[in-house]
Amino acid sequence: MSFTEQQIAEWVGALIDPNTQKSFSAAKAVKAVRIVGDAVEANLELGYPAASQFAGIAGDVEAALRAQGVAQVRVNVGSRIVSHTVQGNVKLLPGVRNIVAVASGKGGVGKSTTAVNLALALAQEGARVGILDADIYGPSLPQMLGLHGERPESEDGKTMLPLRAHGLQANSVGFLVDAEQPMVWRGPMATQALRQLLTETNWDDLDYLVVDMPPGTGDIQLTLAQSVPVTGAVIVTTPQDIALLDARKGLKMFEKVGIPILGIVENMSIHICSNCGHAEPIFGAGGGAKMCADYGVPFLGSLPLDIRIREQTDSGTPTVVADPHGPLAEAYRGIARQVAIAIAEKARDMRFKFPNIVVQNT
Repeated sequence: MSFTEQQIAEWVGALIDPNTQKSFSAAKAVKAVRIVGDAVEANLELGYPAASQFAGIAGDVEAALRAQGVAQVRVNVGSRIVSHTVQGNVKLLPGVRNIVAVASGKGGVGKSTTAVNLALALAQEGARVGILDADIYGPSLPQMLGLHGERPESEDGKTMLPLRAHGLQANSVGFLVDAEQPMVWRGPMATQALRQLLTETNWDDLDYLVVDMPPGTGDIQLTLAQSVPVTGAVIVTTPQDIALLDARKGLKMFEKVGIPILGIVENMSIHICSNCGHAEPIFGAGGGAKMCADYGVPFLGSLPLDIRIREQTDSGTPTVVADPHGPLAEAYRGIARQVAIAIAEKARDMRFKFPNIVVQNT
């Protein structure tokens, strides 16, 4: 064989990742190239979960190497998720590499539905994922995950084990109180509850913890922004001007506290009649994309106003697991990959890579 391992590594590194539109060498994804006899083996490691894409990427790389004259080739594609930088000097949570806040400026835009399907999509793509219901006054996670009446267990009497559903680790104040009990708490009590849910849950080796934020920009949002290590935020809005006004306030709040915006999701972008198939943008069109252009943040995608999303989520089996091969689930997975890629392109958190230096008298 007239090729060297270095040549093949350079060929592979020059190829473009179809998800990021950047070369594999720029992402430092080429981990090993070996020539064994007449065969070549190349190992790629992506910085984001994309299990549904691995076979396609491997096939593209194999085809490119064969075009260079490599007759026998095998490409292995995997992913590894690491911790990335957060705002200020906030310490990372034990057992959690990255926290993604899903927020909206106002209620009723489908934020919680988007958050739970985003978490499930990340898990389907191969990540270890948890979801925290930070909406202390209106928790919806027990309903959405089909965990009615479940209670977290404790092994030490001090901390909680997250509940598990559809491959997710989950916790919510809704697991701790009766479903019909109103949370008549002032702001300090609600923020303390959020801190306890975050820090007293034994999250088990999570790549991502998705936090479903309450609507608005109040005490709970400020607590999360100032004391919780948030890797980035996703803003959910609908296209109409009223929702966008409040979404802009939420975006500016995260900017002020140094939390990067990973992107904007436009929910309920279009309604398709289940009887005749007529499509109509009943909440307007293009609002989310215009907001992205105004603030220079990524547009993650749009989702339709579809009765199946509501029915599936209400039943405790959200769309991504109810119909994993359908177009709606694929839309959620596409958004999830973009979120994960935006995180992967952030600087890594290196605080735990270096030893502590201690000066002592000797």
